Amino acid sequence: MSISAKILSIILFIPALCGLYKADTEDTEALYLANIESVGYENTVETAIPMTELYNMVVDHFKAPLPEGKTEKKAIIIGYDGCRADVVSLANGKYSAIAKLVNEGGSINLGYCGGVNYPDGENTQDTSTAPGWCSVLTGVWADKNGVYGNGQPKSLEYKTLLTTLVEDGTIESSAFLTKWNGHFTNEDSTYLPEKQYCEENGLNVSFTKCNGHEATVIETNKQLSEENCPDFTIAIYEGTDSAGHGFGFSFNNPVYKAGFERCEKFAYSTLRTIEGRDSYETEDWLIIITSDHGGIGTNHGGASVQERMIFIVTNE
Repeated sequence: MSISAKILSIILFIPALCGLYKADTEDTEALYLANIESVGYENTVETAIPMTELYNMVVDHFKAPLPEGKTEKKAIIIGYDGCRADVVSLANGKYSAIAKLVNEGGSINLGYCGGVNYPDGENTQDTSTAPGWCSVLTGVWADKNGVYGNGQPKSLEYKTLLTTLVEDGTIESSAFLTKWNGHFTNEDSTYLPEKQYCEENGLNVSFTKCNGHEATVIETNKQLSEENCPDFTIAIYEGTDSAGHGFGFSFNNPVYKAGFERCEKFAYSTLRTIEGRDSYETEDWLIIITSDHGGIGTNHGGASVQERMIFIVTNE
């Protein structure tokens, strides 16, 4: 962790010590749902979109004809790991990536993780990082991709967008950027078998393990600024998840809100990097900002509405 990050952590910790964090007493289901309503989502909890649908959105984008004046398709998923859907009501600042997309004609919807929507029963998979992103990238739930929780390598029967789009010739290259070891660095990582598959078959799919929050956004922006940047990118920014586990997943928690604002600034810089490309005017970009799960208290994985709801923001 950099010195500036350590100082920020200390500053953000002070409000929690002073009793400003009241998630344990006020983070009720009713209050959460009221906060959700204030965001202005285009759908409701009852009509939330399954996170698996994001797979189809990306595939449909690349398969659709190019709009007039465009010569190449690109897509990116920017993930706010562990970001609750109610905290999105804070997306209104000058450097808000979400507000930028919505204000420029994009859409904002509720989605869900866990395999079933709330309150239709118990989860069929944990509302956790590995199963969440794996369902986004494979378009199927754990009963098919085999990832019910963290620390479970994914079946190669259902490959991710990163691999299938390159393997079938739809795109030339793809990239996955993250700081979390559980994706493809540890021996029990979710995508380690697929990473090895791509290497063995000479596929132009890169898996980049970054050494921190700032390092992830710096490397993402670096790759996106290159002339031949990846056609499809997924970059995961973890400010909300780190703040949630350290201090509590709650709209009432100033540390968690600061984690969200950090993700927003990171993502805003990524959007500006994309717009700054020399070839941007002739590129047809699909941009998605979403989450893998929510949280309650200092954890996640369960079936509460606070853990199950995610958000889906796109530029289309």
